[in-house]
Amino acid sequence: MVLRFILRLLTNNDHLVQRLSESYPIRRAAQWVVVFFYRGKGFIEDNKLKNKITPEQFRSFVKRFSENIKTEIKQGKDQFKK
Repeated sequence: MVLRFILRLLTNNDHLVQRLSESYPIRRAAQWVVVFFYRGKGFIEDNKLKNKITPEQFRSFVKRFSENIKTEIKQGKDQFKK
Protein backbone atom coordinates (compact mmCIF):
# COMPACT_ATOMS: atom_id res chain seq x y z
CA MET A 1 0.00 0.00 0.00
CA VAL A 2 2.75 2.43 0.95
CA LEU A 3 4.84 1.37 -2.05
CA ARG A 4 1.90 2.03 -4.36
CA PHE A 5 1.50 5.50 -2.85
CA ILE A 6 5.20 6.29 -3.29
CA LEU A 7 5.22 5.04 -6.89
CA ARG A 8 2.13 7.09 -7.71
CA LEU A 9 3.73 10.15 -6.15
CA LEU A 10 6.93 9.65 -8.14
CA THR A 11 5.18 8.98 -11.45
CA ASN A 12 3.11 12.14 -11.08
CA ASN A 13 6.28 14.22 -10.71
CA ASP A 14 6.84 15.55 -14.24
CA HIS A 15 10.39 16.71 -13.59
CA LEU A 16 11.44 13.30 -12.27
CA VAL A 17 9.81 11.45 -15.16
CA GLN A 18 11.57 13.76 -17.64
CA ARG A 19 14.96 13.20 -16.01
CA LEU A 20 14.45 9.44 -15.91
CA SER A 21 13.43 9.35 -19.57
CA GLU A 22 16.65 11.12 -20.49
CA SER A 23 18.83 8.72 -18.50
CA TYR A 24 20.94 6.16 -20.32
CA PRO A 25 19.50 2.98 -18.71
CA ILE A 26 15.91 3.94 -19.47
CA ARG A 27 16.72 4.93 -23.05
CA ARG A 28 18.68 1.71 -23.57
CA ALA A 29 15.83 -0.40 -22.13
CA ALA A 30 13.38 1.32 -24.48
CA GLN A 31 15.69 0.60 -27.42
CA TRP A 32 15.82 -3.09 -26.49
CA VAL A 33 12.04 -3.27 -26.22
CA VAL A 34 11.69 -1.85 -29.73
CA VAL A 35 14.36 -4.21 -31.09
CA PHE A 36 12.68 -7.29 -29.61
CA PHE A 37 9.27 -6.13 -30.78
CA TYR A 38 10.38 -5.76 -34.40
CA ARG A 39 12.43 -8.97 -34.34
CA GLY A 40 9.42 -10.88 -33.04
CA LYS A 41 7.15 -9.26 -35.58
CA GLY A 42 9.56 -10.13 -38.38
CA PHE A 43 9.89 -13.70 -37.13
CA ILE A 44 6.13 -14.16 -37.11
CA GLU A 45 5.77 -12.68 -40.58
CA ASP A 46 8.64 -14.74 -42.00
CA ASN A 47 7.35 -18.03 -40.62
CA LYS A 48 3.69 -17.31 -41.29
CA LEU A 49 2.80 -18.01 -37.67
CA LYS A 50 -0.12 -15.62 -37.54
CA ASN A 51 -2.73 -18.24 -38.41
CA LYS A 52 -1.02 -21.22 -36.80
CA ILE A 53 -1.05 -20.09 -33.17
CA THR A 54 -4.31 -20.23 -31.33
CA PRO A 55 -4.99 -17.97 -28.34
CA GLU A 56 -4.80 -20.98 -26.02
CA GLN A 57 -1.37 -21.91 -27.37
CA PHE A 58 -0.20 -18.34 -26.93
CA ARG A 59 -1.47 -18.24 -23.34
CA SER A 60 0.30 -21.51 -22.55
CA PHE A 61 3.49 -20.16 -24.11
CA VAL A 62 3.31 -16.98 -22.03
CA LYS A 63 2.61 -19.03 -18.89
CA ARG A 64 5.57 -21.35 -19.53
CA PHE A 65 7.81 -18.40 -20.36
CA SER A 66 6.90 -16.56 -17.16
CA GLU A 67 7.40 -19.73 -15.09
CA ASN A 68 10.83 -20.23 -16.67
CA ILE A 69 11.78 -16.63 -15.90
CA LYS A 70 10.67 -17.01 -12.29
CA THR A 71 12.66 -20.22 -11.81
CA GLU A 72 15.75 -18.69 -13.40
CA ILE A 73 15.49 -15.63 -11.15
CA LYS A 74 15.08 -17.89 -8.11
CA GLN A 75 18.13 -19.94 -9.15
CA GLY A 76 20.11 -16.75 -9.65
CA LYS A 77 19.16 -15.53 -6.19
CA ASP A 78 20.15 -18.87 -4.67
CA GLN A 79 23.51 -18.77 -6.45
CA PHE A 80 24.05 -15.19 -5.32
CA LYS A 81 23.36 -16.16 -1.70
CA LYS A 82 26.02 -18.90 -1.83
